[in-house]
Amino acid sequence: MKKIMIVEDDIKIAEYLSSYIKKYEYDVTVATNFTDIMGAFREVQPDLLLLDINLPSYDGYYWCRQIRKESICPVIFISARTGEMDQVMAIENGGDDFITKPFHPDIVMAKIRSQLRRAYGEYAVKNEERVLTQTGLSLYPERLELRYKNEVAQLTKKETDITESLLDRYPRIAGRQDLLAKLWDDEAFVDENTLNVNITRVRKKFQEIGIEDAVETVRGAGYRLRVTWGEENA
Repeated sequence: MKKIMIVEDDIKIAEYLSSYIKKYEYDVTVATNFTDIMGAFREVQPDLLLLDINLPSYDGYYWCRQIRKESICPVIFISARTGEMDQVMAIENGGDDFITKPFHPDIVMAKIRSQLRRAYGEYAVKNEERVLTQTGLSLYPERLELRYKNEVAQLTKKETDITESLLDRYPRIAGRQDLLAKLWDDEAFVDENTLNVNITRVRKKFQEIGIEDAVETVRGAGYRLRVTWGEENA
């Protein structure tokens, strides 16, 4: 059963959409805490998101940008805004489609089905999922997930790119300049501390799945993956 998440501050519209979509046997969650949409998103892990633009605290464009740092799930904006620029902004900020209010529910369902088919179904690219493994550790770049035994850590896109580079280069060093070039289009404008911050976050993600001291700093060169887990290190 595919999971649909609705982020809409008009309760009547949210409930109407929820009840209508559930008729088609989808698992629907309606967000209620508009200051922590990302927390709800991470908990639900939806297959598709219906997202309003006008929201309390931060608008839908902001939340879509945050989601795109962690997920490639389809995002359909639903808004009373009808201007062409609003639709351009929705796509530019990571949205996949745009529905204007008032809407017919059948149109919403048709667009939901279309996006789900493109992402997961008959129209989805049939390439096998990439998995990078090392001594029982598995990185799923397309899911933004790092797994070891029964533990799973959710990564951001940059954390995934760093971890992928470390696994690709193992047991060699992943150079600082190579990492900067992979993570940012123009590394000349990236503060030196920015990479350090992201490396620290990657180390914390390893710790989440019970792995300590896996990312070694090689002074003056870059970073190297150390296999500190597995039976041979027990």
